[in-house]
Amino acid sequence: MSKQPAPSEWITQAEAARLRKVSRQAISKLVAAGRIRTTTFGGRAFVNRRDVEKFEPEARGRKKAGK
Repeated sequence: MSKQPAPSEWITQAEAARLRKVSRQAISKLVAAGRIRTTTFGGRAFVNRRDVEKFEPEARGRKKAGK
């Protein structure tokens, strides 16, 4: 018997956007890039709450030489 994840571990993209104070489209881009885990319940996509809370944006621009 497979273990179902706890519902509180998974939130909608809209909830994730409110949590991070960004747009839903920003969350959608992170999902598309594979930066946040997703699952589907009843035909609806959900993102992992822990991934959203611990997400750290990457530095923008080119990486400096020697670092």
